[in-house]
Amino acid sequence: MTEADGLRQRRPLRPQVVTDDNRTPEAKGGSSFSGRVFRATFLMLAAFLTIPLLGALVLLDSPIDPESLSFKEPPLFLGVLQPNTKLQQAERLFENQLVGPESIANIGDVMFTGTADGRVVKLENGEVETIARFGSGPCKTRDDEPACGRPLGIRAGPNGTLFVVDAYKGLFEVNPWEREVKLLLSSETPIEGRKMSFLNDLTVTRDGRKIYFTDSSSKWQRRDYLLLLMEGTDDGRGGQVPLQRPWPRAPAQQGSQMPHVTLCVGACSLLEYDTQTKEVKVLLDHLRFPNGVQLSPAEDFVLVAELAMVRIRRFYVSGLMKGGADVFVENLPGFPDNIRASSSGGYWVSMAAIRANPGFSMLDFLSERPYLKKVIFKLFSQETVMKFVPRYSLVLELSDSGAFRRSLHDPEGQVVTYVSEAHEHSGHLYLGSFRAPYLCRLRLQSA
Repeated sequence: MTEADGLRQRRPLRPQVVTDDNRTPEAKGGSSFSGRVFRATFLMLAAFLTIPLLGALVLLDSPIDPESLSFKEPPLFLGVLQPNTKLQQAERLFENQLVGPESIANIGDVMFTGTADGRVVKLENGEVETIARFGSGPCKTRDDEPACGRPLGIRAGPNGTLFVVDAYKGLFEVNPWEREVKLLLSSETPIEGRKMSFLNDLTVTRDGRKIYFTDSSSKWQRRDYLLLLMEGTDDGRGGQVPLQRPWPRAPAQQGSQMPHVTLCVGACSLLEYDTQTKEVKVLLDHLRFPNGVQLSPAEDFVLVAELAMVRIRRFYVSGLMKGGADVFVENLPGFPDNIRASSSGGYWVSMAAIRANPGFSMLDFLSERPYLKKVIFKLFSQETVMKFVPRYSLVLELSDSGAFRRSLHDPEGQVVTYVSEAHEHSGHLYLGSFRAPYLCRLRLQSA
């Protein structure tokens, strides 16, 4: 063998490039089989999840029949509305001694409120004392509310008594010193053929004769307030002609008298009760979730918060404008609850949910999409939906003309959460809540 022949035999082998063309049939077939298994498994899992969901959407009934509502763009959170943490300066009072102190009233320096377990309580010297109950039975869950009762709006009368509205039971006068309870108007009393399902707030004239109060719905009860808000309708009563007549006889309850009622056309939500004549009048109707009410300092008009429309309406009860109504303030930065007088001659308005701008407001987004509201409540409970509502508490002070004067915020709800009312007394703002296990006190001079 020559040297050249030896070099040719030792020539290095070229690397082999593997391509799909020269793969073995076994490898190619195995890879294809694995891909088909993965795709089949994924599709089966998707079908397993999707088919029940579609079935639920088709077969389940939605508890609400919402209407489409259109709002203006929310006001910018600038200037007076600039976010701050002033509410976080508040101190918590009576923590874990009461739950849901929705509304607050004072007789002198003694404070009173109603709680989620159906009690009206006195708050004095750091102690919580029960002075009245309007219902009975266990009061632990939302399903117990109709029997247990739920005191909401509370006001001090001129004679050392309290006027209280219970969402389920009616309108009461309570003597807190003697523990005496008098039923003024039962919620079972039908107004224009329908009973009052969700009594909410009240305001009383200085002489104690006239009580103005709201019935938030003739369909939904307080425990379903989120369904009422999401449905956004002005459900109510239908009348044909104005009519006044004595109310039909019914079994009398102790301390009560049969009321007279003045009927009017339409759904009725702002009402007047005369403590002397026992007459009930419907003042303003076709409201969407009417909530807090407040008399003007001159007692010539009543303000009523129309929560689902993010505005406050005004109804004139005396003077040249008597019987007329208009919008006091519209396009609020949040959903208004109770309204209370401020020492400046204006009004405090509490809001437990805001319409962030800049930002995203889920309730504004859903307002024009009723089909989405239906889907949500087909699939989720009210408690589940509430978990997605940001805990942003806002208290807004309005001037006597409805202009924004100042705002107090707790952006994360760290101290003040689910705020329902701002009650001013002796240089402090007492902050009620429809869910929190405490109430709060804020020194106004520091805010």
